[in-house]
Amino acid sequence: MGTNAFIGIDVGSGSVRAGVFGQDGARLAFATRPIRQFHPAPNVVEQSSADIWAQLCAAVREAVAGAGIDPATVGGIGIDATCSLVAVGAGGAPVSVATDGDPARDIVMWMDHRAGAEAAEINATRDPALAYVGGEVSLEMELPKILWLQRHLPDQVRQVRRFFDLADYLVWRATGADVASVCTLTCKWNYLAHEGRFSDTLLRAVGLDWLPAHVPPQIRPLGVPAGGLGVEAATAFGLPAGVPVATGIIDAHAGALALIGAAPEGALAIIAGTSACHMIVSPAPIMVPGVWGPYWGALLPGLWLNEGGQSAAGALLDWTLRGSALWPELEAAARARTATPYDVLNEWVAALEQREPWPTRHLHVLGDHHGNRSPRADAEARGVVVGLTLESGQDTLARLYLATLQGLAYGTRHVIEAMRAAGHRVERLVICGGGTRNPLWLREHADATGCDLQLATDEDAVTLGAALLGAAASGAFPDLPAAAAAMTRPGPVVAARPQARAFHDAKYAVYLALYDEARRHREAMTRAGENLSHS
Repeated sequence: MGTNAFIGIDVGSGSVRAGVFGQDGARLAFATRPIRQFHPAPNVVEQSSADIWAQLCAAVREAVAGAGIDPATVGGIGIDATCSLVAVGAGGAPVSVATDGDPARDIVMWMDHRAGAEAAEINATRDPALAYVGGEVSLEMELPKILWLQRHLPDQVRQVRRFFDLADYLVWRATGADVASVCTLTCKWNYLAHEGRFSDTLLRAVGLDWLPAHVPPQIRPLGVPAGGLGVEAATAFGLPAGVPVATGIIDAHAGALALIGAAPEGALAIIAGTSACHMIVSPAPIMVPGVWGPYWGALLPGLWLNEGGQSAAGALLDWTLRGSALWPELEAAARARTATPYDVLNEWVAALEQREPWPTRHLHVLGDHHGNRSPRADAEARGVVVGLTLESGQDTLARLYLATLQGLAYGTRHVIEAMRAAGHRVERLVICGGGTRNPLWLREHADATGCDLQLATDEDAVTLGAALLGAAASGAFPDLPAAAAAMTRPGPVVAARPQARAFHDAKYAVYLALYDEARRHREAMTRAGENLSHS
């Protein structure tokens, strides 16, 4: 039968989403399922591949049934996932990454920060390969995590037959194909795609020279088939066996593909979720200090990718609200109106602004609560709040919430300025993710950056981006840009307000200064600790 639909599967930090899309990109059905996280110790975050796979299968079945299509007309499947590390042993059995050996916990999540010392050791090698990750590897990447596992859990590492990035693991589960994506390996494993190799000197310097034999031997570009849907997976999905499954992609990169895949020139894709990612491509490699990349072919064929980001974005907002004494009142108000807490908070902010035009003039937030991914590339950075008073009531939380939104927006502005200083042309911002459902988030990001924001048409562009991979792999389109051109449409624009420019310029200068001051404080206390240890 003819091809009428494509499936996109998106595995985020807290849920799995599956969407069925027509050849024109129209969403036919959508389903979501929660997935578990384990937090056994500070900075340690783990997941279960069995849990994720079970929820993924359930979401796909529901979406296919809800689309009302003949399953035989599904032409291709694309899968994205967070850049988390999966350990697989003999016969495909899970290998525990937990200190207590729990086999259910076989994934080190991207947000896990246990490998700080290992990241520092890798960076101390000053290997030339590090130039292709902005000068420093992040502890959120895979080499530091694997080095940590080797040192702290050697018996468990000896059981590992394959280390997968999560997207590649799910493609393997779906097809049986021992294949890795150029996106995952290049962006998170220090694979040099432009040279088709790992850096032998880097791996040897830190004792990971054995690693290439434990990753998939085939590394394929985006938008091509990794393999056909296997019989077992097909039964679980409610689809025929043999449907082409594309090579995997990181979740944020799938969103960027949907945002700028059809017209990448001068466009910065921003994916606002638990964390935030900022992606731009160029025909020639551009080195941006503190910004990941340049990565060859990691988003679009023939182009180099740079990726900035914030380790905590939506996660920081949630933490700020839930830590407030006013959270129960806010939550109750939202329940009573069948609204979200953010809907209620935005009304509190609007009321505050009626009385005070610039209510955060003296309240400033540096949002490095989970470190600074870029452009500082400082995992030890910490958040700062300046300007607290004894104010109480709804205005207190409204003011802090608004200041936190602004702090996140200044983080985006900082990434943009670093990219421009290195030679990128950033002419338009194209946005997707959970943040785009919040009009105040959009307003503050437009005003703080001075740039208009172009939204996506589909409210879940990441899942659509995964579907684009399936569409290209099916052969329905000649390549990824053609699939993006046929299946994506620009959404509405949020314009920056010129009257807010001077205010945000002043607050942005404070934002930059807060980091410098906080670093001085950290260094002073480190010296004090060293002196005390020797006294």
